[in-house]
Amino acid sequence: MESSLHVNGLVLPALLTELLNDGRWRHPGDDVLRDLMPWFRSPLDFLTSIEGMRRESRSLTMFADDPPSSHLFRQTRGSVATASVELPWLDVEKAVLIAVNRILGDDVAMALDYRTDPAEPRVVASDFWTDPRQCSWRAVAPTFSQLVKVLRLA
Repeated sequence: MESSLHVNGLVLPALLTELLNDGRWRHPGDDVLRDLMPWFRSPLDFLTSIEGMRRESRSLTMFADDPPSSHLFRQTRGSVATASVELPWLDVEKAVLIAVNRILGDDVAMALDYRTDPAEPRVVASDFWTDPRQCSWRAVAPTFSQLVKVLRLA
């Protein structure tokens, strides 16, 4: 069983845990997210519990383990990849979803990407709008704390 501070075996940033515990990890508004991610056209809902992050993050491996879905969503397992997994691909073994599509079926998300730093992961989001035939994962913020600062959540 995972520790209360882990999702997919990854330790959540202390700042995220603090924001969750204090009820301050909340959606800043669609306009704020649109300013941050101008390419992103679908509304997101922030995941406001660790259990919600665990539940939603489980879907990452489902896509990564199915070759057509893996290619469409650009999600793979770094442990079985033949080369280093870099953006625009997401290594599902090094990712935790923190926000997901509000509209059922949109299949879009924002994630912590632990490939850059296990203590202070960067934040990435899916992009289906630049090329609707295939998802690309794009950097949103170089660190989680930078995202929090931009969103004025702390």
